[in-house]
Amino acid sequence: MHKPAKPMRARGAAKKPRQPETPGAALRAEAARALARVVFEGASLRSALADANPRIADSRDRALLAASLFAASRWWLRFDAALDALTEKPLPAKARNVRALLVIGIAQLAVLGLVEYAVVAASVDAVRVLGQPHYAGLVNAVLRRFLRERAALEAKLDENPVTRHAHPRWLIDAIARDWPDHVDAILAANNCEAPLTLRVNTRRGERAALLEKFRAADIQAAAHADLPDAIVLSASTDVTRLPGYADGAFSVQDGAAQRVVDLFDLRDGQHVLDACAAPGGKTAHLLERAKVDLVALDSDPSRLPRVHDNLARLGLGAIVLAGDAATPDAWWDGRPFDRILIDAPCSATGIIRRQPDIKLHRRGADIAPLAANQQRLLDALWPLLAAGGRLVYATCSLLRAENEALIAIFLDAHADARALPLPEQFGHAAGSGRQNLPGEGGMDGFYYALLEKNS
Repeated sequence: MHKPAKPMRARGAAKKPRQPETPGAALRAEAARALARVVFEGASLRSALADANPRIADSRDRALLAASLFAASRWWLRFDAALDALTEKPLPAKARNVRALLVIGIAQLAVLGLVEYAVVAASVDAVRVLGQPHYAGLVNAVLRRFLRERAALEAKLDENPVTRHAHPRWLIDAIARDWPDHVDAILAANNCEAPLTLRVNTRRGERAALLEKFRAADIQAAAHADLPDAIVLSASTDVTRLPGYADGAFSVQDGAAQRVVDLFDLRDGQHVLDACAAPGGKTAHLLERAKVDLVALDSDPSRLPRVHDNLARLGLGAIVLAGDAATPDAWWDGRPFDRILIDAPCSATGIIRRQPDIKLHRRGADIAPLAANQQRLLDALWPLLAAGGRLVYATCSLLRAENEALIAIFLDAHADARALPLPEQFGHAAGSGRQNLPGEGGMDGFYYALLEKNS
């Protein structure tokens, strides 16, 4: 039996016109794919954004992509919970890109304040770009319902600390335990965008001269009042396009991280170890401050090319090695160090405003293993310090288990170690060290302890 032939389109007859794509649909689809990688695959926000950027041609669209991803990551725990009230049943696992698209849409409406009809229309088109057009009606309905019911819905979300602050319960509890008088301020600071701070390479020029170049280029910037090498920009931008970047005139580095070098009392000719060096920001700052003989060590060889690249752009030199700082027999030449920096791998709970995906990836169960590794680094590197030498222990953590509790254990076990007092501008007293909390002084959360070996 023959199948009936398909009707032929008359020659010259026009094809059915394709519905024009709403401006911004492709961008939102790209953002949804990237956010889904962050939330459901554990990718870092930075890597997901770096992978997505090349597929967005216009610089303004790339800025919107970044703003959307940061806002959606920062508020995921709030707006993803809102979907429960806005949908009749949960989205299936295969619709994870749609789920991410909806959270991005809500973040664009509630946080970024974009034009409502543009967000809804572009999001509906974006679900078609994602290859799931059967969800177009759902996306339209959910975003419109959010706009209608926003006030009541947000009031309901505010009843639960997790959805009010968009922080996991374990972290809220940990901050409340360690910093009970500051918990609300910390949680609020974590949900704010961090300022863009630069560190002037004083080997290439003075801060005042670089500021003058920025003014000539109509770039709004100011010297940081408390940090001698810092410049704060009034708005985020592509730093590679700023005057002086290609010439190594500056690096990007938060003020709290810049403060580390002030503790060393560096002098030309000293033998210095940066034990957890990658990506090389503090390595470079040490070299900018004095003509020291520096070893930059990191346990991950794949991260060392970035250290080399940063040093080359800044016109600096160091011995760069791959090795585990806790097993010095494999890399140490036996020559004692006058100064040692342990910028220890940590929970990164002090830089959530800069890396909001930490709230999605870090778990309470991570803290004990991290503290054990930090203790291991301290114990292994202390014998490498010369008599009278200084060791700076620093983390970008807020948690006492990784900071003051760890230093207390170390001091009890090492009779030849003493903690030196730190200036009040380094933050709150925290055992033998000090803790800057997120947002204080416009800086990240950072812990500092300065240890000296008895002669």
